[in-house]
Amino acid sequence: MHLLRIHKLVDQIKPKIVIFDPLSGYLSLGDSLEVKSMLTRLLDYLKARQITSMFNTLVEGSQSELQSEVGVSSLMDSWILLRNLEYNGERNRGLYILKARGIPHSNQIREFIFTDHGIELRDVYVGAEGVLTGTARTAQEAREKAAVQLRRETTERKRREIERKRRALEAQILALRAQFENEAEEINKEIALDTTREQVLQTDKVQMTQLRSGNGPSKPKRERNGRGA
Repeated sequence: MHLLRIHKLVDQIKPKIVIFDPLSGYLSLGDSLEVKSMLTRLLDYLKARQITSMFNTLVEGSQSELQSEVGVSSLMDSWILLRNLEYNGERNRGLYILKARGIPHSNQIREFIFTDHGIELRDVYVGAEGVLTGTARTAQEAREKAAVQLRRETTERKRREIERKRRALEAQILALRAQFENEAEEINKEIALDTTREQVLQTDKVQMTQLRSGNGPSKPKRERNGRGA
């Protein structure tokens, strides 16, 4: 009867998506074999009409996550598992894909939260202690942001120190160059004086040699007039 009623509703409404919640409610209709047979026919009916179907079921804490209540997991194309993540004294919500037939999918657990604009699926955040969620993730993100800011400030401080030392070195080079030029000018003056003294000494030495050899410069003779001596 339920299967016939569903057929009539689908033919009447012509939906694109059909959601059955919860799947465990069909257990009251009969034993597991009858329920599985009914669901199999229902899935074939919906697939034939290209209608997307979603079945929700609640897994108890003592029940394995890899088992479904009516054993229809093999009939489903995709199997998304929601679970509670308990860590650091709080419980958060996690989501991961257990099966996706013919579709590439990730094997990581993603945290999701309820917001004013709907469900928000957060990126995977892996810390030193594994996957972090909730306040542990927030605290770790804050610590990492503080560490990044500290590294940036340290880097900037080192750059300023390098710039300060560069300016000090350039100033020191300029001072040394000016000192060198002053000293070079004084030395060049002394070299010029030494050269002049050397030339004077050489000239005096030549004159002294000429005087000692009697070849010194002769005195000019008086000219005789026409009347004789």
